[in-house]
Amino acid sequence: MPKAWYAVHTIAGHENKVKDVLTRRAIVEGVWDLDIFQILIPTEQELQTRNGKRYLRDKKVFPGYILVQMSLTDDTYKLVKSTSGVTGFVQSGNKPVPLEEYEVSRIMTNLEASKEAPKVSWAKGDAIRVVEGPFSDFSGKIEEVSPDKEKLKVLINIFGRDTPVELEFSQVEKL
Repeated sequence: MPKAWYAVHTIAGHENKVKDVLTRRAIVEGVWDLDIFQILIPTEQELQTRNGKRYLRDKKVFPGYILVQMSLTDDTYKLVKSTSGVTGFVQSGNKPVPLEEYEVSRIMTNLEASKEAPKVSWAKGDAIRVVEGPFSDFSGKIEEVSPDKEKLKVLINIFGRDTPVELEFSQVEKL
């Protein structure tokens, strides 16, 4: 049976636990590297600011799903399906559907790009609160994001008027 990538639905927030348990069970059953080859939880790094501090956070690209590279046999199907935290395969009818090769390569390419340049968690229209600087404790809406300069153009209501103010990522937090 040829190996392919399959999307496996898990309980949201339990992806890492399911990966560990499934890996352990596959090793014990003797199918690791024979029928089950790789388990992947696609994540991307996201730059966030909280309480004036910047940090990188791994954000799951597909919450509630893991990708398993395997040869689909009755034994591997039952092993994956009976793993604690797994709710099922992405399937058509009663048969799991493998991911297309171009889909997998696009996911892998996006994951590599995310490691090189972290995604910015700010977007136009997001409601924010200023946490430091002369406009501290003011709230506003993001009008423009400049990830290369790490600056935001924010509309803040001052004296009844929306005033555009340029702030650094570290000076604001999401509401």
